[in-house]
Amino acid sequence: MPVALSTEAELFYEVRGSGPRLLFANGSGSTLEDAQLLTGVLASRFELLAFDYRGLGRSSEVTGGYTMADCAADAAAVMDAAGWPNAAVVGISFGGMVALELAVTHPERIERLALLCTSAGGGGGSSFPLHELAALDPDVANLQRRPLMDTRFDDAWLDSHPGDKALVTAMEARAAVRDDPRSAGFHEQLQARRGHDTWDRLGAITCPTFIGCGRYDGIAPEANSRAMASRIAGAELHVYEGGHGFLAQDRTALDDLFGFLGRDSA
Repeated sequence: MPVALSTEAELFYEVRGSGPRLLFANGSGSTLEDAQLLTGVLASRFELLAFDYRGLGRSSEVTGGYTMADCAADAAAVMDAAGWPNAAVVGISFGGMVALELAVTHPERIERLALLCTSAGGGGGSSFPLHELAALDPDVANLQRRPLMDTRFDDAWLDSHPGDKALVTAMEARAAVRDDPRSAGFHEQLQARRGHDTWDRLGAITCPTFIGCGRYDGIAPEANSRAMASRIAGAELHVYEGGHGFLAQDRTALDDLFGFLGRDSA
Protein backbone atom coordinates (compact mmCIF):
# COMPACT_ATOMS: atom_id res chain seq x y z
CA MET A 1 0.00 0.00 0.00
CA PRO A 2 1.65 3.29 -1.07
CA VAL A 3 1.95 5.68 1.87
CA ALA A 4 3.34 9.22 2.02
CA LEU A 5 4.76 10.49 5.30
CA SER A 6 3.76 13.97 6.42
CA THR A 7 3.81 15.70 9.79
CA GLU A 8 2.24 13.24 12.26
CA ALA A 9 0.38 11.49 9.44
CA GLU A 10 0.68 8.54 7.09
CA LEU A 11 -1.28 9.27 3.91
CA PHE A 12 -2.58 6.55 1.63
CA TYR A 13 -2.42 7.50 -2.03
CA GLU A 14 -2.83 5.95 -5.43
CA VAL A 15 -1.58 6.74 -8.93
CA ARG A 16 -3.48 5.46 -11.95
CA GLY A 17 -4.25 6.29 -15.54
CA SER A 18 -1.99 7.81 -18.16
CA GLY A 19 -1.52 11.24 -19.67
CA PRO A 20 -0.62 14.63 -18.16
CA ARG A 21 -0.09 14.55 -14.40
CA LEU A 22 -3.09 15.62 -12.31
CA LEU A 23 -3.37 15.83 -8.52
CA PHE A 24 -6.95 15.52 -7.22
CA ALA A 25 -8.03 16.90 -3.83
CA ASN A 26 -11.38 15.58 -2.57
CA GLY A 27 -14.28 17.23 -0.71
CA SER A 28 -15.05 17.34 3.02
CA GLY A 29 -15.27 13.94 4.67
CA SER A 30 -14.75 12.15 1.35
CA THR A 31 -12.41 9.23 0.76
CA LEU A 32 -10.92 7.69 -2.36
CA GLU A 33 -13.60 5.03 -2.16
CA ASP A 34 -16.36 7.68 -2.11
CA ALA A 35 -14.88 9.44 -5.14
CA GLN A 36 -14.34 6.38 -7.37
CA LEU A 37 -16.81 7.53 -10.02
CA LEU A 38 -15.15 10.92 -10.49
CA THR A 39 -11.57 9.70 -10.12
CA GLY A 40 -12.28 6.96 -12.63
CA VAL A 41 -13.34 9.55 -15.20
CA LEU A 42 -10.26 11.67 -14.46
CA ALA A 43 -7.92 8.65 -14.64
CA SER A 44 -9.26 7.83 -18.10
CA ARG A 45 -7.63 11.02 -19.38
CA PHE A 46 -4.78 11.78 -16.97
CA GLU A 47 -2.14 10.17 -14.82
CA LEU A 48 -4.08 10.78 -11.63
CA LEU A 49 -2.65 11.14 -8.12
CA ALA A 50 -5.26 11.09 -5.34
CA PHE A 51 -5.08 10.48 -1.61
CA ASP A 52 -7.08 10.02 1.59
CA TYR A 53 -6.89 12.96 3.97
CA ARG A 54 -5.40 12.33 7.41
CA GLY A 55 -7.92 10.63 9.67
CA LEU A 56 -10.04 9.41 6.75
CA GLY A 57 -10.14 6.33 4.53
CA ARG A 58 -6.93 4.31 4.62
CA SER A 59 -4.73 7.13 5.95
CA SER A 60 -3.65 7.11 9.59
CA GLU A 61 -5.94 8.27 12.37
CA VAL A 62 -5.62 11.81 13.68
CA THR A 63 -3.93 12.37 17.03
CA GLY A 64 -4.96 16.00 17.45
CA GLY A 65 -5.96 19.14 15.65
CA TYR A 66 -4.32 20.44 12.49
CA THR A 67 -4.56 23.39 10.11
CA MET A 68 -5.13 24.04 6.42
CA ALA A 69 -1.38 24.61 6.16
CA ASP A 70 -0.93 21.02 7.33
CA CYS A 71 -3.39 19.88 4.65
CA ALA A 72 -1.35 21.65 1.97
CA ALA A 73 1.83 20.09 3.37
CA ASP A 74 0.11 16.70 3.14
CA ALA A 75 -0.67 17.29 -0.55
CA ALA A 76 2.95 18.28 -1.18
CA ALA A 77 4.16 15.17 0.69
CA VAL A 78 1.98 12.97 -1.52
CA MET A 79 3.47 14.61 -4.62
CA ASP A 80 6.97 14.02 -3.23
CA ALA A 81 6.20 10.36 -2.53
CA ALA A 82 4.95 9.92 -6.09
CA GLY A 83 8.07 11.63 -7.44
CA TRP A 84 6.11 14.54 -8.91
CA PRO A 85 7.89 17.91 -8.72
CA ASN A 86 4.82 19.59 -10.20
CA ALA A 87 1.42 18.84 -11.73
CA ALA A 88 -1.96 20.26 -12.61
CA VAL A 89 -4.26 20.34 -9.57
CA VAL A 90 -8.04 19.95 -9.27
CA GLY A 91 -9.63 20.71 -5.89
CA ILE A 92 -13.33 20.26 -5.20
CA SER A 93 -15.04 21.96 -2.23
CA PHE A 94 -12.74 21.31 0.78
CA GLY A 95 -10.19 20.09 -1.74
CA GLY A 96 -10.36 23.48 -3.41
CA MET A 97 -9.32 25.03 -0.10
CA VAL A 98 -6.42 22.58 0.12
CA ALA A 99 -5.47 23.41 -3.49
CA LEU A 100 -5.59 27.14 -2.73
CA GLU A 101 -3.36 26.75 0.32
CA LEU A 102 -0.94 24.62 -1.71
CA ALA A 103 -0.98 27.16 -4.55
CA VAL A 104 -0.17 30.17 -2.38
CA THR A 105 2.48 28.25 -0.43
CA HIS A 106 4.16 26.36 -3.29
CA PRO A 107 3.11 28.11 -6.52
CA GLU A 108 6.06 26.59 -8.38
CA ARG A 109 4.56 23.10 -8.00
CA ILE A 110 1.28 23.84 -9.78
CA GLU A 111 1.12 23.96 -13.58
CA ARG A 112 -2.63 24.55 -13.91
CA LEU A 113 -5.20 25.01 -11.14
CA ALA A 114 -8.90 24.13 -11.14
CA LEU A 115 -10.97 25.31 -8.17
CA LEU A 116 -14.47 23.84 -8.02
CA CYS A 117 -17.32 24.90 -5.68
CA THR A 118 -14.94 26.38 -3.12
CA SER A 119 -14.03 29.64 -1.36
CA ALA A 120 -10.93 31.65 -0.53
CA GLY A 121 -12.11 32.61 2.96
CA GLY A 122 -11.46 35.91 4.69
CA GLY A 123 -12.52 38.97 2.71
CA GLY A 124 -13.35 36.76 -0.27
CA GLY A 125 -16.13 34.98 1.58
CA SER A 126 -16.14 31.64 3.37
CA SER A 127 -17.99 28.47 2.54
CA PHE A 128 -20.88 27.52 4.84
CA PRO A 129 -19.67 26.43 8.34
CA LEU A 130 -20.37 22.72 8.01
CA HIS A 131 -19.29 22.08 11.61
CA GLU A 132 -22.63 23.58 12.62
CA LEU A 133 -24.50 20.84 10.75
CA ALA A 134 -22.42 18.10 12.35
CA ALA A 135 -23.67 19.19 15.77
CA LEU A 136 -27.37 18.80 14.82
CA ASP A 137 -29.74 15.86 14.93
CA PRO A 138 -29.19 13.92 11.65
CA ASP A 139 -32.75 14.47 10.39
CA VAL A 140 -32.57 18.20 11.10
CA ALA A 141 -29.12 18.38 9.51
CA ASN A 142 -30.38 16.71 6.34
CA LEU A 143 -33.24 19.18 6.01
CA GLN A 144 -30.77 22.05 6.26
CA ARG A 145 -28.21 20.36 4.02
CA ARG A 146 -30.53 20.03 1.02
CA PRO A 147 -30.95 23.75 0.21
CA LEU A 148 -27.27 24.26 0.97
CA MET A 149 -26.41 21.74 -1.71
CA ASP A 150 -28.74 23.53 -4.12
CA THR A 151 -31.04 26.40 -3.15
CA ARG A 152 -33.79 24.91 -5.36
CA PHE A 153 -33.89 21.60 -3.47
CA ASP A 154 -37.33 21.46 -1.86
CA ASP A 155 -39.70 18.47 -1.98
CA ALA A 156 -41.43 19.66 -5.15
CA TRP A 157 -38.15 20.15 -7.00
CA LEU A 158 -36.74 16.78 -5.97
CA ASP A 159 -39.96 14.95 -6.85
CA SER A 160 -39.77 16.32 -10.38
CA HIS A 161 -35.98 15.94 -10.85
CA PRO A 162 -34.99 12.30 -10.24
CA GLY A 163 -31.31 12.93 -10.97
CA ASP A 164 -31.12 15.57 -8.24
CA LYS A 165 -33.08 13.32 -5.89
CA ALA A 166 -30.53 10.53 -6.43
CA LEU A 167 -27.76 13.04 -5.68
CA VAL A 168 -29.44 13.99 -2.41
CA THR A 169 -29.97 10.34 -1.43
CA ALA A 170 -26.29 9.57 -1.99
CA MET A 171 -25.24 12.71 -0.10
CA GLU A 172 -27.38 11.86 2.92
CA ALA A 173 -26.14 8.26 3.01
CA ARG A 174 -22.55 9.49 3.14
CA ALA A 175 -23.42 12.12 5.75
CA ALA A 176 -24.88 9.43 8.04
CA VAL A 177 -21.41 7.87 8.25
CA ARG A 178 -19.40 11.11 8.28
CA ASP A 179 -21.43 12.83 10.98
CA ASP A 180 -21.11 9.92 13.42
CA PRO A 181 -19.72 11.38 16.68
CA ARG A 182 -16.97 8.74 16.55
CA SER A 183 -15.64 10.09 13.24
CA ALA A 184 -12.73 12.00 14.75
CA GLY A 185 -11.05 12.47 11.38
CA PHE A 186 -14.03 14.30 9.92
CA HIS A 187 -14.46 16.38 13.09
CA GLU A 188 -10.86 17.58 12.98
CA GLN A 189 -11.14 18.29 9.26
CA LEU A 190 -14.13 20.55 9.92
CA GLN A 191 -12.13 22.40 12.57
CA ALA A 192 -9.24 22.94 10.16
CA ARG A 193 -11.73 24.17 7.56
CA ARG A 194 -12.96 26.86 9.96
CA GLY A 195 -9.59 28.60 9.80
CA HIS A 196 -9.27 28.62 6.01
CA ASP A 197 -8.23 32.04 4.66
CA THR A 198 -6.09 32.54 1.56
CA TRP A 199 -7.72 35.80 0.45
CA ASP A 200 -4.78 38.13 1.06
CA ARG A 201 -2.34 35.67 -0.58
CA LEU A 202 -4.19 34.99 -3.83
CA GLY A 203 -1.79 37.25 -5.72
CA ALA A 204 0.85 34.52 -5.37
CA ILE A 205 -1.10 32.37 -7.86
CA THR A 206 0.19 33.01 -11.38
CA CYS A 207 -0.58 29.72 -13.14
CA PRO A 208 -3.61 29.34 -15.46
CA THR A 209 -6.63 29.03 -13.17
CA PHE A 210 -10.14 27.67 -13.76
CA ILE A 211 -12.84 28.59 -11.24
CA GLY A 212 -16.10 26.66 -11.48
CA CYS A 213 -19.22 27.22 -9.38
CA GLY A 214 -22.91 26.37 -9.33
CA ARG A 215 -25.42 29.17 -9.68
CA TYR A 216 -27.53 27.68 -6.85
CA ASP A 217 -24.77 26.61 -4.46
CA GLY A 218 -25.59 27.43 -0.85
CA ILE A 219 -22.29 26.10 0.53
CA ALA A 220 -19.86 27.97 -1.72
CA PRO A 221 -21.96 30.79 -3.23
CA GLU A 222 -21.28 32.18 -6.69
CA ALA A 223 -20.18 35.48 -5.13
CA ASN A 224 -17.22 33.72 -3.50
CA SER A 225 -16.02 32.39 -6.86
CA ARG A 226 -16.40 35.82 -8.44
CA ALA A 227 -14.31 37.28 -5.63
CA MET A 228 -11.55 34.71 -6.22
CA ALA A 229 -11.56 35.41 -9.94
CA SER A 230 -11.08 39.12 -9.23
CA ARG A 231 -7.91 38.43 -7.25
CA ILE A 232 -6.22 35.70 -9.34
CA ALA A 233 -4.60 37.15 -12.45
CA GLY A 234 -6.06 35.71 -15.65
CA ALA A 235 -8.47 33.38 -13.88
CA GLU A 236 -11.42 32.18 -15.94
CA LEU A 237 -14.76 31.94 -14.16
CA HIS A 238 -17.41 29.39 -15.19
CA VAL A 239 -20.90 29.47 -13.66
CA TYR A 240 -23.03 26.33 -14.12
CA GLU A 241 -26.67 25.39 -13.82
CA GLY A 242 -26.46 23.48 -10.59
CA GLY A 243 -25.54 23.73 -6.95
CA HIS A 244 -22.63 22.31 -4.96
CA GLY A 245 -22.83 19.20 -7.10
CA PHE A 246 -22.79 21.04 -10.43
CA LEU A 247 -20.31 18.57 -11.92
CA ALA A 248 -23.09 15.97 -11.82
CA GLN A 249 -25.87 18.41 -12.70
CA ASP A 250 -24.55 20.38 -15.69
CA ARG A 251 -23.27 18.26 -18.56
CA THR A 252 -21.06 21.05 -19.88
CA ALA A 253 -18.94 21.31 -16.71
CA LEU A 254 -16.69 18.29 -17.24
CA ASP A 255 -16.14 19.18 -20.89
CA ASP A 256 -15.02 22.67 -19.87
CA LEU A 257 -12.76 21.26 -17.15
CA PHE A 258 -11.10 18.76 -19.48
CA GLY A 259 -10.65 21.42 -22.10
CA PHE A 260 -8.89 23.63 -19.57
CA LEU A 261 -6.69 20.80 -18.36
CA GLY A 262 -5.66 20.00 -21.90
CA ARG A 263 -7.58 16.89 -22.80
CA ASP A 264 -10.77 16.78 -24.83
CA SER A 265 -13.47 14.65 -23.24
CA ALA A 266 -14.77 11.58 -25.03
